[in-house]
Amino acid sequence: MTETADIWLDWLRHHRHGGDATHEAQMRGKVTDYVDRILDAAALQPGMTLLDLGAGEGVVGLRAIERIGAELNIIMTDISQPLLDAAQAKAAAAGVLSQCRFLVAAADDLAPVPDASADVVTSRAVLAYVDKKARAFAESFRVLKPGGRLSIAEPLFRDEALDVIAMKRVLDQRAADVVEPVLPLLHRWKATQFPDDEAGLERTAITNYTERDFVRYARETGFTDVHLELHIDVRTARPMPWEVFLNKSPHPLAPTLKDVLSQKFSPAERQIFEQALRPRLQAGGNISIERMIYLTALKPARQAPGVSS
Repeated sequence: MTETADIWLDWLRHHRHGGDATHEAQMRGKVTDYVDRILDAAALQPGMTLLDLGAGEGVVGLRAIERIGAELNIIMTDISQPLLDAAQAKAAAAGVLSQCRFLVAAADDLAPVPDASADVVTSRAVLAYVDKKARAFAESFRVLKPGGRLSIAEPLFRDEALDVIAMKRVLDQRAADVVEPVLPLLHRWKATQFPDDEAGLERTAITNYTERDFVRYARETGFTDVHLELHIDVRTARPMPWEVFLNKSPHPLAPTLKDVLSQKFSPAERQIFEQALRPRLQAGGNISIERMIYLTALKPARQAPGVSS
């Protein structure tokens, strides 16, 4: 099956790890940890049907089959046909294609999926990119069977945006001659990844929510037994080659640093930026902070009066 490149496939294949094999292996190990936590909470059993939102290359569904075996049915949905093609190819290579279905559908519009057709709904780093998050919860509720379970893991990017907003405020409040030369360049780069004002914060899908919003969406939809864990991991970053860093981006909607430097910086600015960042990056020791929301919830076995799916 021929793959057509799109931003989602391109990021997973190249810009999540910057094209570096060592970094890619580290990232795949982290993703496996996320997926296993989702599946541990999903409580899958043989004979069940799992619907995975934003399935990507099929990591969650294929891992679930590894764990449960031939009696598990998987429905993989995604907005990206190239990613579904990649997932289908991986399922065929693993010899489990007969257990899988592949549907082009958004998390907030699962029209191809019938009501009450899944025992479990999962997502990993999907709802963060959905504008209508409340609608996505409602759609998950609709397609779940009574007694079905939702198990998701979603990144929380809001603090990254708040840092960029704070950086812009500093620049706005200080005279140009007292600002370190690299600070405006850092802001210009970071503002390509996250909004740098309050209005942008609230209208941008990846930043307009907190973990408490996810609890609210689940409860308002009609889910019960809602449990949320916010994991914040503060780590000392390992040394990274400059070329790898140039080709990385923090999420699929963000350009790589290489593109930012070539499109938004003058040659002199590129030199200032690289001289400031490259030695620190290659030496290691920078602090990285990762925030991840894990949420599980149940669709009641009997629907409460007044609650609509």
